[in-house]
Amino acid sequence: MADPGGGSTSPPRQADRPRPSGHSAFGRVLYAFLWVLCRVLAVALLGFRVRFRGAVPMHGGLMLLSSHQSHLDPLLLGLASPRRLSSLARSSLFDQPAFGAVIRALDAVPIDREASAVGAMKAVISRLRGGGAVNIFPEGTRTADGRLGPLKSGFSVIARRAGVPILPVAIVGAYECWPRSRLLPRPGTVRLEFGEPISAERVRELNDADLVALCSDTLASLDAEARRLRDHALQRRRPAG
Repeated sequence: MADPGGGSTSPPRQADRPRPSGHSAFGRVLYAFLWVLCRVLAVALLGFRVRFRGAVPMHGGLMLLSSHQSHLDPLLLGLASPRRLSSLARSSLFDQPAFGAVIRALDAVPIDREASAVGAMKAVISRLRGGGAVNIFPEGTRTADGRLGPLKSGFSVIARRAGVPILPVAIVGAYECWPRSRLLPRPGTVRLEFGEPISAERVRELNDADLVALCSDTLASLDAEARRLRDHALQRRRPAG
């Protein structure tokens, strides 16, 4: 897949992905089926493109720290990441028989929004310490205008206590496809830009304020580059004259 910005854009094949221990046979089959189906739809309808600036840690706990543009984001991250990801989900969703079985098979982390934040943090830390890769949206909510918002500091505590690296990633274009004002998504052009991992050693060295500042600057840089490459691709598709 050609990319005018350079870098690695070819997503890993599903067969190349490491298989974490503990996944049920049903979960593995469901994940593989949905990954292929959604990947085809994302490329066809969303112009889905990904670039990696560095190697993704393939073993051990990993926190993906992503900008948050729409309800599509967990799906887009799962399609782009070379590792199987866990997303956070309201614990009440697990009580629904059919849907609960699906998100449980897909390794969602149950979060009780009525309980304290400490309980949610413990659940995420446990998944990370167990070797899982978890995506976190540090803005805390979807963007209201398509721009990157300020980061909340809770992710820094989780990363340091879990002792895991952080992989920053910016999503661009998902807001235009599914803003808060729309009931359903629409076709568009979506770009994901993965940055260099921040090592667990580096995470431990920084205090909360410095780590938040580093991740804020990194996500802002990735966001700007993803927008540049997306806009370049859109311009190339426009008819001349």
